[in-house]
Amino acid sequence: MIDIHKQTVKAIHEELETLEIKNCPEIISLLKADPRLAVQKMGLSLERKAGALLIEKQRIQKMKAMENGHYQAGIKYIGGIDEVGRGPLAGPVVTCVVVLKHDSQIPYVNDSKKLSKKMRESLCQQLLAEVLDYEIGVVDNQTIDEINILNATKKAMADSVAKLSIQPELLLLDAIKIDSNISQKSIIHGDATCYCIGAASIIAKVFRDNMMLVYHEEYPEYGFDHNMGYGTAQHIEAIHKYGLTPIHRRSFVRNLGF
Repeated sequence: MIDIHKQTVKAIHEELETLEIKNCPEIISLLKADPRLAVQKMGLSLERKAGALLIEKQRIQKMKAMENGHYQAGIKYIGGIDEVGRGPLAGPVVTCVVVLKHDSQIPYVNDSKKLSKKMRESLCQQLLAEVLDYEIGVVDNQTIDEINILNATKKAMADSVAKLSIQPELLLLDAIKIDSNISQKSIIHGDATCYCIGAASIIAKVFRDNMMLVYHEEYPEYGFDHNMGYGTAQHIEAIHKYGLTPIHRRSFVRNLGF
């Protein structure tokens, strides 16, 4: 407990920086009752953050409702699956299947597209600390050109599931079905409404982004470090100026004159 009456405003602020919001109910009351206006403002700020965290935890509980229902029905292992990289002009499509601990409920897990890079990377590390098993599936641009992006996505997903050490009894996927003997359920907007699918989307996104950073070192003219292979104006301009790289999807750039 912070003894605020014997501390300066600066010292209180510094100590609050290290405090976990979940441990602060009593402190909020003390801060708001302090005669110093600056300390009262800290209390109000902390109260808002605590309220926002409570709302976020309720959202996560709602995201986990389907999984918890299956756990209660006797299912032990659920695999959440999602993909990233279906739309880019360059690079692979990447999928992740993740089998999480039953009690995993990390705040801010969501569709990876709704999260900042910093938040995705932080959540990825937190999620990997709570997995029972996970695998990544990668299908390169040449295979995408040969079998189309939908089939390539399904292949990456099926490949990742086949590599798991723990075989799920149920797969939850985002608006897709794959070739697997495992029971599966396809959920529209699953990455934003189902916890384990959102978790898979985050891990897949961080993995693919890191791959594109490596490609950027090899092909710096195309801006892969920030466009991640997507068809930005700068990327398309670079294609016209420098031509195609070995990682470009030929079937995706035909309308650019290639």
